[in-house]
Amino acid sequence: MNLLRKYSPQVHAYARKSFKSLKFPGESLDHISSPSLIHGIHVFHCPDEVGIVAKLSECIASRGGNILNADIFVPEKENVFYARSEFVFDPAKWPRMQMDEDFLKLSKMFNAMRSVVRVPNLDPKYRISVLASKQDHCLVDLLHGWQDGRLPVHITAVISNHDRGPNTHVIRFLERHGIPYHYLDTFKEDKREGDILNLVKDTDFLVLARYMQVLSGSFLRRYGKDIINIHHGLLPSFKGGHPSKQAFEAGVKLIGATTHFVTEELDEGPIIEQMVERVSHRDNLQSFVHKSENLEKQCLSKAIKSYCELRVLPYEKNRTVVF
Repeated sequence: MNLLRKYSPQVHAYARKSFKSLKFPGESLDHISSPSLIHGIHVFHCPDEVGIVAKLSECIASRGGNILNADIFVPEKENVFYARSEFVFDPAKWPRMQMDEDFLKLSKMFNAMRSVVRVPNLDPKYRISVLASKQDHCLVDLLHGWQDGRLPVHITAVISNHDRGPNTHVIRFLERHGIPYHYLDTFKEDKREGDILNLVKDTDFLVLARYMQVLSGSFLRRYGKDIINIHHGLLPSFKGGHPSKQAFEAGVKLIGATTHFVTEELDEGPIIEQMVERVSHRDNLQSFVHKSENLEKQCLSKAIKSYCELRVLPYEKNRTVVF
């Protein structure tokens, strides 16, 4: 799935609770809480016209499903429609292949540019590789998030331009869980991009967990899928090396972290998530960096989770909406 390249950039959204999911006095919701029901997500993008919401609801209800909530955006002065729906259904009554066929018919009916359905309990987890350099905090947090089940991904490999020793926490963790670690020594004239491409060819997207190398435009085009990066700072401020030190020396009172898509323009890709925290004159550089690293971990984890839940939609040339 390549959100950055396949979604139209015009989008804006509001959330609406399905009328069917509201509980009235004396009404049972057993049909919603039944253990036989599982959860699905559908994202739809098409030219705007009357009746889309009705047809989306009819498609799900006709198979015995129930919409729990829906986010819908119809941008002003734009003839486009966006929707993200969450629903429950009985897989015995609505097989997964039949679901794909039903939503395909709907997409043809409305000349949809994008129609994606995902059933987390049935569909394979997104396959990702994580690229990291010397700093461990974001990498370790992602590994623990994967282990705890907080991140709905399958980590195929960790790739680094830093040679971690055999008895380090990261290497012991990876060996214990059977995740390959690839050390690729990089040079100014050789960033080992061909080797990286060979290692990540079967992934759905990549995560840069403080990977301190700039990926070339050629690499981005050849990979052809989304790449998510974490930057410790509120972009576009404090770009380049040592942004925490830059911000500390600038005397800022508000620090942040930014997760964004990687593009050919350094640190200029569409922003997925940003987090902030206050600092003061009482902070030294060590406490400043510690707070910044905590923000980075939280910001990257939340962005990956949102991406996997089909919540991130590109908007205009260089913006995003996150449902």
